[in-house]
Amino acid sequence: MNAITQAPLNIARVAEKMGLALADIEPHGNYRAKLSPDLLTRFVAKPDGKYIVVTSLTPTPPGEGKTTTAIGLAMAMNRIGYQTAVSLRQSALGAVLNYRGGAAGGGSARLMPYAALNLHASGDHHIIELANNLLASCVDNQLLRGNALELDPFSLSWSRVIQISDRALRQVLTGLGGRENGTPREARFDAVTASEVMALLGLVNGADERGALQDLRARVARITVGRSRRGKLITAEDLKAAGAMTALLQDVLKPNLAQTNEGTPAFVHTGTLGHLAHGASSILADRIALKTNDYVVTEAAFGSDLGLEKFMNIKCRVSGIFPNAIVLVATLRALKMHGGIGKVQAGKPLPDELYKENLHALERGAANLVKHIENARFFGAPVLVAINRFARDTDREIARVEQIARDAGAEGTYTSDAFARGGAGAISLGEATAHAANKKTQPKLLYADALPLPDKIERVATQMYGASAVDFSGVAQDKLALLTEQGLGALPVCIAKTHLSLTGEDKIKGRPKNFRLPVRDIRLAAGAGYVIALCNEIRTMSGMPAHPALEDFDIDADGRIIGVEG
Repeated sequence: MNAITQAPLNIARVAEKMGLALADIEPHGNYRAKLSPDLLTRFVAKPDGKYIVVTSLTPTPPGEGKTTTAIGLAMAMNRIGYQTAVSLRQSALGAVLNYRGGAAGGGSARLMPYAALNLHASGDHHIIELANNLLASCVDNQLLRGNALELDPFSLSWSRVIQISDRALRQVLTGLGGRENGTPREARFDAVTASEVMALLGLVNGADERGALQDLRARVARITVGRSRRGKLITAEDLKAAGAMTALLQDVLKPNLAQTNEGTPAFVHTGTLGHLAHGASSILADRIALKTNDYVVTEAAFGSDLGLEKFMNIKCRVSGIFPNAIVLVATLRALKMHGGIGKVQAGKPLPDELYKENLHALERGAANLVKHIENARFFGAPVLVAINRFARDTDREIARVEQIARDAGAEGTYTSDAFARGGAGAISLGEATAHAANKKTQPKLLYADALPLPDKIERVATQMYGASAVDFSGVAQDKLALLTEQGLGALPVCIAKTHLSLTGEDKIKGRPKNFRLPVRDIRLAAGAGYVIALCNEIRTMSGMPAHPALEDFDIDADGRIIGVEG
């Protein structure tokens, strides 16, 4: 694969495209920079650009190329004369080391410098790891030093995090070896992308850097680590750790500016899980991008049932900024999988039948696409379908998807060949998206703050997933009642379930009906500002495969990183 890539521009030239001078950015080398939220003050009188969010149908194990499509769309819009930036999450290092690539696109639609962004970006994740683990250390120190807060060890919910994948750390015993080594207890490690510190950073808001720091400080202070023996929530503020954590995170708060392989400005900031968190780039990155560009393309994790729902009901609820257009990515092979063909086996090529014309399987699987179009349209913005095209896709199949999508209320269906051709491969999609984004919208949320927590969960399950009802475990019912008693019932909900199905079961494809969604447990993410409903076992620490991608990583004779590209 030969990506169409120009030499990276000096980051000052990328900033200049958005009307920023060298004094407005904090360069980290030649190709990356930090941006202060104070830019919001400088551009306060400038109207926001148009906001475009990219989501997808229910994804399949191979992935549908959503990030690549988002990057290609932004590059295409620049090619046809619209000042456009893309705003994306940072890559997860564990995923990069396991499978190559992360959240930086691919082929001829990728972020630059590609290897550096995939491996370290600006080092933000390392600092988030430090802040998270500082709080964990303070918890153990509290237990060792007399436990004046009467913290109940059996209520502890705060875990340590690490960036690499290490299944041996999923469940551990800490504090062994005598009193000098702390109090023995069962503990766990999660991936840094699962940390609430990561999630709350993405939701920090503020009119300038000072306001953003104040919001960050308040959010960190609200993090809960467990309960006292009397049932009181114990917070980072109670442990006197919030100030030091905020000090560590001060620079991380600033969004990162990078570029695509065609020199399009790219905002790259935060990297939350799409299951356990809202799964989107930061509010601050999007707000600065919207003030410095005419259009901004961002991405919501997974399909409309998970990523877009959380984008709207969590992120947009906080930011007050709603999308002007929604682009829903699909592949014909995914539609056929949802239509019942093509058994995918790890480590083996995809079945050839997925690339053969099969209108019958396509039409069966299109029921899944129709559901996602309905979900996206609910939020009041125009919806376009982008087909990430492969060489063996046929015109008859694409025409059939076009008819189905239009009948479901989409503005139209447009093919994208950005992986092979960069921005040139998404021109028609770019023109249609710009046109749609200038239409009148009627943004709305799925539920009001005042709706009781169980009803919020049921509203998401029935309207976004198509469930007939929700089955709450006794534990979940008790925790929801307790959170309501403690005055937290107005928080939005974040449902943690599989991304591979509209249901809670990975293997159920298509558009299932008359199913019930089980909610087995509830977690509070007070710093991020939502309540998490756990449907099934969600891995918060992945394990390495038999032959991880890292085995091919190296440095060549000229000091270049090799092996990162898929």
